[in-house]
Amino acid sequence: MEQRTVLVVLFDGVQSLDVTGPVEVFTGAGLAHGGDGPAYLVRAASLDGELVRTSSGLTLVPDHALPDAPVPHTLLVPGGMGTRPEDPALIDWLREHGPRAERLVSVCTGAIRLAQAGLLDGRRATTHWAYCAKLARDHPGVEVDPDPIYVRDGHVATSAGVTAGIDLALALVEEDLGREVALTVARHLVVFLRRPGNQAQFSVQLSAQTARREPLREVQQWITEHPDEDLSVDALAARASLSPRHFARAFQAETGLTPGKYVDRVRVEHARRLLEDTSDGVEEVSRACGYGTPEAMRRAFLKALGTAPAEYRRRFHPVPPAAAPAAPTRTITAHADR
Repeated sequence: MEQRTVLVVLFDGVQSLDVTGPVEVFTGAGLAHGGDGPAYLVRAASLDGELVRTSSGLTLVPDHALPDAPVPHTLLVPGGMGTRPEDPALIDWLREHGPRAERLVSVCTGAIRLAQAGLLDGRRATTHWAYCAKLARDHPGVEVDPDPIYVRDGHVATSAGVTAGIDLALALVEEDLGREVALTVARHLVVFLRRPGNQAQFSVQLSAQTARREPLREVQQWITEHPDEDLSVDALAARASLSPRHFARAFQAETGLTPGKYVDRVRVEHARRLLEDTSDGVEEVSRACGYGTPEAMRRAFLKALGTAPAEYRRRFHPVPPAAAPAAPTRTITAHADR
């Protein structure tokens, strides 16, 4: 089996877990694949070959200076606070050497460095949710998707913040070496074999603002816990002891979403989890999530996710217990909640 080289780019202010998470995955996979030698040769390099200090204060020792590093199979650019200032020398190196790698990977705000080097132009990409707007604003040639935990576009793969780099690395290992090797690594690291790439970076409750006023906060929580109830504006307003008009205006002002959009997102999220984690039928799931009929849920899924509930389950439901290993697993796909 051909050994794949993985070169991790280091710089001051890098997020340590953006580096160590994928490195542990690739190194573990190299040991687990059972071949004559490690499947991956993992190396790290800084621009000048000098030590770098991570954003958390850890010191990392590179193997090479970037100009001396061999052309890798996989070039991995992590993120962190060190990506905030401009770094023309590193950007120039990436612009020249990035296209030579067979696979380009970024974790978190490492996508910003790839974009600065022109390596994401015309491609779909993601990054940490807090920096998606900046990436889209500064690099209009990049199609930024703020929702998934990782995105594959040809030989370029970008992931969301921090731990999403582990999910992406596991997906790449599964692609390279097969599911059993990736599962072995996932078991060792005590993580899912993997969160689907299009799983949301965070839940509805985290993505929406939390209302300041107690009655509205209570309504937000009640919606989450009772997706099968009457969640009309009139019913929710009565629960908050407000007029429907006042409630709708105040809810949107304090959460950033209309009550209807918030309810829609909660119901879709709840349905996704039931389809992923249970064997309940589509009709049963639709009732449990307040849709009433499978057709209503189907329309909601097509609008929100671009896929029908049955297809979503086929892609993301765990392997049936009779065929599954003891550890929890998720099926693999490449299109955002830890």
